[in-house]
Amino acid sequence: MGWACHTVRGALAGALKKRLGLTISSQKSADGPRVYRIGA
Repeated sequence: MGWACHTVRGALAGALKKRLGLTISSQKSADGPRVYRIGA
């Protein structure tokens, strides 16, 4: 989508975590990108 990293994190934290009450976890492997997972 071409979004900046802080924009994606803000959308995840604001829209999903605070408003919907979902659990968001992130992981970053040593050689790969950061991966976000959404749980109920």
